[in-house]
Amino acid sequence: MPKGVRKSNYTGEFKQRVVEDMRGNGLSQNETASQYGVSRSMVQRWERIYLEGGAMALFEERRGRASGAGKGRPPKLDKQVEEDLIAENQRLRAENDYLKKLNALVSERVRRERGQK
Repeated sequence: MPKGVRKSNYTGEFKQRVVEDMRGNGLSQNETASQYGVSRSMVQRWERIYLEGGAMALFEERRGRASGAGKGRPPKLDKQVEEDLIAENQRLRAENDYLKKLNALVSERVRRERGQK
């Protein structure tokens, strides 16, 4: 977008009218975009928001970055919880190693028994 050109802000009522007109009259996204003078991608985005969150979702401000939820470093665990998880991880690794060795021994025994026949 060229410098100095301002993006249009559309009201929630306008977005709702566009999506409901498109869905109610069976219009394509391209037809709707031409009729209302907006881009097809804008109509597509509004329809997705409408289907996911209902008409009221079109009234929410969605510009900018999402809040920090789900981003960045996970919160520090309590020291005891961290120690318990480390111990469980070590136990599971030992169990996994044991089962792998057992499986190898059983496979070797089966191979030897087949060889004797």
